[in-house]
Amino acid sequence: MGSTGPASPTANQVPGSRPGHPVAGPARQALRAPVTGRALRELAFCAVEGPLGLSVLAAVVALPGLGLLASRLTGGGARPTPAHPSAPIFLLALLCVLVLVPWGARRLAAVHRGLVARLLGERIAGPPPLRRGRGPARWLAATLRDGPGWRAAAYLLVKLPVAVAELYAAFLAAAGLANLTYPFWWPLFRNHPSGVRLGPVGALTPFGTLWVATFPGTFAVLAAGVAMILVSPWVARAASTADRWLIRGMLGPGKLAQRVADLEQARALAVDDSAAMLRRLERDLHDGAQVWLATLAMNLGMAREKLGEDGAVPDPDAVRELLDAAHRGAKDALAELRSLARGIHPATLDNGLADALATLAAGSAISVDLQVRVPVRPTQAIETIGYFCVAELLANAAKHSSATRIEIRVTGREAVLMLEVSDDGTGGADPARGSGLAGLAQRVAVVDGHLDIVSPPGGPTRITAELPLRA
Repeated sequence: MGSTGPASPTANQVPGSRPGHPVAGPARQALRAPVTGRALRELAFCAVEGPLGLSVLAAVVALPGLGLLASRLTGGGARPTPAHPSAPIFLLALLCVLVLVPWGARRLAAVHRGLVARLLGERIAGPPPLRRGRGPARWLAATLRDGPGWRAAAYLLVKLPVAVAELYAAFLAAAGLANLTYPFWWPLFRNHPSGVRLGPVGALTPFGTLWVATFPGTFAVLAAGVAMILVSPWVARAASTADRWLIRGMLGPGKLAQRVADLEQARALAVDDSAAMLRRLERDLHDGAQVWLATLAMNLGMAREKLGEDGAVPDPDAVRELLDAAHRGAKDALAELRSLARGIHPATLDNGLADALATLAAGSAISVDLQVRVPVRPTQAIETIGYFCVAELLANAAKHSSATRIEIRVTGREAVLMLEVSDDGTGGADPARGSGLAGLAQRVAVVDGHLDIVSPPGGPTRITAELPLRA
C-alpha cells in the first residue's frame, strides 16, 4: 500500500498478457471457473435440484388424473347431484389432496434445505413443527392451516423456471464434456474403408444437434464443448443463487418466527456473555489484585512483628524494606484494579467513540489510519461493544497478520454503525481457529449485530462489524 519500485507480474496475470492489462484477471477467472470447488458444488446442486424441481410436474399432472379417475369409477361421467355418490367421493378426494399437498411439500422442503446445506454450505433454518393437536378434526384443521406447508407448495411451483435453468446448466456441463471426446474416439470407431459411407454423428449443443461426418468436423464439436464447459459454471451460479434466494424466503421460518428465534438466541448469547465476563473478572481478581493485596498484608504483618512492644525499632532497615515492598504491592494492586476497570468500561469512552479509538490507534504497534464519521452518537452499550471489537481486531492483527498497515473506518448511516478494520497482512483469519473472532461474533450478535469476515489466504483481511446505533 503506497509502495514504490519496479512492478512485477501479478498472480492473476494471464501468460503472454501485458502487466496490469484489464482483460488478464477476468480471462484467468473465466478459465479457472469450471474447475473451482465452488463451481463443481454448484453444478452438482443444479444436477440434483433440476430434476427434483421438475418432478413436481408429475404431481400436478397426476392429481387431476386421480380426480377424473374417481369421477369415472363412481359416476361414469354423469352429472353429479346431491344424491349421486360421485359428489361426496369427489369432495373426499379433494380433501385428501388438500391434506397431502402441505404434508408432502413440507418434507420436500426439508430435502431442498438439506441439499443447500450439504452442497452450497448455507444452512437455512426450517419452520417450526406443525402443532397438530389431539383428535382427527384438530389434526385436519391444523394441516389445512399449515402456512409453512403451503409456502413450500408455492415454492415448488415458483421454482419451475429456476429448475429449468438448473437442468440447463447441468446439460451444458455434461454435454460439453461429451463433446470434448469426439476427436479422440472418432479415429477408433470411424475407421471404415474409403468406399463405405456412414451416417453423420450428432453432437448436442445449445443451438441444436450438430451433425459431424468427417474427422475435421470433430474439432468444431470440441470447440462447442469448450464453450459449453466455460459457460456452464456461470449459468449454474445464477440458477443456484436464484434458488437459494427462493429457499431462504419461502422454505425458511416466517419473519415473525425468525425474529423470535433471533431474539431467543440473542438472549441466550447475552446470558452466556455476562456469565463469561463475570468468570473472567473473578479469575482476574483472584490471580491479580488479590495476590498483590495478600502480599501487602503479609509484608505489613511482618513489619509489625519487627516492632518492639514499646514501639522501638530494633532493625529499621528490615522494617523499611518490608514497608517498601508493601508500598510497591499497593501500587501494583491499584494498577491491576485500574486495568480491570478499563476492561469493564474504558474511561476514554466517556468522551465518545472517536476519542477512544484514537487512543487505541495511538497505542498500536502497527501504523493505523483511522477515520470516524458518526453523525449521531451511539448508546454507551454499542460504543463499548464497538471499542472492544476494534481493540480485539488490532490485537489479532499485531499477533497473527504480519501486517504493516491497518485501516479503521467507522461510519454511521441511518440506524446502523459500521466498523471496518482492514490490514495488508497474510490473511487466512478463521473464527474456528480460536483467534478471538468467534467471541467477537457472539458479542456482536448479542445486540442483533453482524460480523462479516473476508480474509483469503495471502490477504488482505477486511472484517466488518455492523451494529445498531441503539441497543
